[in-house]
Amino acid sequence: MTRPVRTRRLRTTRRAAVLAVAASGLLTACSGGTESAMSGYDGEIGALDLSGDCPEKIVVQTDWNPEAEHGSIYQLIGPGANVDAGSKRTSGPLFAGGEYTGVDIEVRSGGPAIGFQTVISQMYQDPEIMLGFIDTDQAIQAADSNPTTSVLAPLEVSPMMIMWDPETYPEVESIADLKDTDAKVLYFEGSAYMDYLTGADILSPDQVDGSYDGTPANFVTAGGANAQQGFASSEPYVYEHEVEGWMKPVGLQLVHDAGFPTYKSAIGLRSDDVDTHSACLSKLVPAIQQSMNDYYADPTATNDLMIEAIEKYDTGWVYGHPNAEYGAATMKELGLVGNGDNATMGDFDLDRVQHLLDITTPIFAEQGITIPADLAPETLVTNEFVDPSIGFTG
Repeated sequence: MTRPVRTRRLRTTRRAAVLAVAASGLLTACSGGTESAMSGYDGEIGALDLSGDCPEKIVVQTDWNPEAEHGSIYQLIGPGANVDAGSKRTSGPLFAGGEYTGVDIEVRSGGPAIGFQTVISQMYQDPEIMLGFIDTDQAIQAADSNPTTSVLAPLEVSPMMIMWDPETYPEVESIADLKDTDAKVLYFEGSAYMDYLTGADILSPDQVDGSYDGTPANFVTAGGANAQQGFASSEPYVYEHEVEGWMKPVGLQLVHDAGFPTYKSAIGLRSDDVDTHSACLSKLVPAIQQSMNDYYADPTATNDLMIEAIEKYDTGWVYGHPNAEYGAATMKELGLVGNGDNATMGDFDLDRVQHLLDITTPIFAEQGITIPADLAPETLVTNEFVDPSIGFTG
C-alpha cells in the first residue's frame, strides 16, 4: 500500500478536554419553510438552490484529518453540524453565502480514518462519495484503472516541503543544497515527488530514507542531522512552538519550487461522473470558490468546527487553534492560495499539468505502472465549472 504524503504528528499525550464548540454559530440561516433536509434542517432555501441538480447529500472525501487546507469545504457546513466520532465524518446543511442551498454536505476524514488509502481508491470503493481531494500526480498514477477529473484547485501551490536545521546546515538554502551535505532526508515511501527529486539529481538516492512515519521523533533524536518532508503550513509552527526537544525554527523549501508542480488536494470526481453531475457542478464549484474566500477572510468559526471534529475523532493526531490559525495565515503569506497568474482562483494551468505529466510518466513507467498513452491535461482536470469572475479576496 502506498503511504500517504501527508505529514502530521501523531499524539504523544492525551488532551485534557474535548472542545464543545457550537457549530450553530458557523452561519446564519433565514427562517421559513421548506421540506426538511436529511440533516433535519428546515430553513428557507436562499439565492443558490442546489436541490434540483445535486444529490440530497454531497459527500466529500478528504485526504487527512480536518485542517486549515480543508477550510473551504468545512466552511460550507451550516448550523447544527453533526460530528460523528465513530465514522470520522462531519455533516450538516450545505450553506453558501450564509444561506441554505437545499442539500446537505458530509465531509469525511482521510488518512487514518480510511486506513491510509489514497482518496482515489476510497472513491472507487464507495460510490456514495461524489467529490474527493486528489493530488494531480496521484491522478496520473491511477489514470489507467481509476480515472478521475479534478474540477477545482483550492491550493494554487502545494504546501509540501523539505525542511532542515539551519544551525546544522547554515549553507543550505534549497533542497538541492542538501545533496552536498551528509543529511539523510526522511519522507513517506511511495511519494512521486521524491522519485522526481532523485531522478532529476536534485537529491542523491543514497541520502533519502522512506521510513518517515509522520512523527517528529527521528528528526529530533538526530539533533539536526536529518532533513524531513512536511507541510509549510504546519510543521514550521509545530516544530518551533510545540515539539519538545526542538522548539526552534527550521529552514525549508517548497517541493513546488524545486520543480514538482502538482496540484495538491484538488477537488475532483470519478471521470465517468463528470457529465452525470454537470448541472450540479456548474452551481457547486463557484460556491466552493466563494467559500474559499469566506474561509480565508475569517477562518475562526470553521477552525472551531474542525478542531471540535479532531478532538471527537480521537485518531491520535494533535492540531489546535494556534496551528490552524498559522496554517490559514501562512497559506496566504506564501501564496499557496490565490489566483496564480490570472484573476481567477481555483482554476488549473493546463501547461503546468502537462509538465507534471511529462516528468511523472517515466517515473511511473519505471515502477511498472501503466499510464494511458492518450492521457492529457484535459482528462485530468477541467476549468469548465470554475467561475472566472471569482478571484481571491481572502
